[in-house]
Amino acid sequence: MTSVNLTSRHGDALETAAGVEGRSLWQDAWRRLLRNRAAVVSLVILAVIGLLSVLGPYALPWSYDEIDWDHIEALPPTFELGHYLGTDYVGRDLLARTLVGGRVSLTVGILATAVALFIGVTVGAVAGFVGGRVDQILMRFVDLMYSVPLTFFVIILMVLFGRNFILMFLAIGCVEWLTMSRIVRGQTLSLRNKEFIEAARASGGTTAGIIWRHIVPNVLGVVIVYVTLTIPQVILLESFLSFLGLGVQEPLTSWGMLINEGAAEMEITPRTLFVPAVFMTVTLFCFNFLGDGIRDALDPKDR
Repeated sequence: MTSVNLTSRHGDALETAAGVEGRSLWQDAWRRLLRNRAAVVSLVILAVIGLLSVLGPYALPWSYDEIDWDHIEALPPTFELGHYLGTDYVGRDLLARTLVGGRVSLTVGILATAVALFIGVTVGAVAGFVGGRVDQILMRFVDLMYSVPLTFFVIILMVLFGRNFILMFLAIGCVEWLTMSRIVRGQTLSLRNKEFIEAARASGGTTAGIIWRHIVPNVLGVVIVYVTLTIPQVILLESFLSFLGLGVQEPLTSWGMLINEGAAEMEITPRTLFVPAVFMTVTLFCFNFLGDGIRDALDPKDR
């Protein structure tokens, strides 16, 4: 009777163990992220702002560059005329321009961060894995670039090559990769002597293959956290350039350009400053909260 009970219990334990599904690092991180209310709310708000910036201008009765010739002045919000947040000082719809400005600012932020991500991860992984003279040369170049005022460098590029949307995110991305390269290099140094890297070497793997198949996937957690913190930095830099008049050209606009225009008319129509400023501030806060949530979700010490 006892052996039958033990066999039964053993079978139940096996069935219970078989019914438990294993979870990968990313699945576990995703579940932990969903338990972070601030990160989830931030993600939802960012998704809403992104959808409004992409699709919102097509649903509005006024285009962002269309002038209401019957009311060439700053109108208050009026639903009868279709200006739901009013107009700016020349009669253009403020909501449409804010949404289009968000599209430009978010696009520059994401694309410039993608450029910085590619350059930083490549340089950091190569320097950390190859080591030796290659590491010394690449890191001394990074130190040299750190000594140059990056904002001043971007301004020089914009002045020399003109104000161009593509050049803007390329120029910003080419100066935002420095910190990312150092982070990836440090992570690579801690990984290059691990057993799985030695096994990849023993199996005949090339340097490039080991870097992209083994090193880069294992540093993605840290890189993703840094990406969520780099995007708001890029948006702020783009807004600063637009505030100086070095951003996108009219009639296209961005949040920085709208804030610049609103600052000039703040005493007369403060709404033209507050609306784009609120959109940009909320976006920057959400990116920072999301970055903190991802960092906590990927931190093994908090499990």
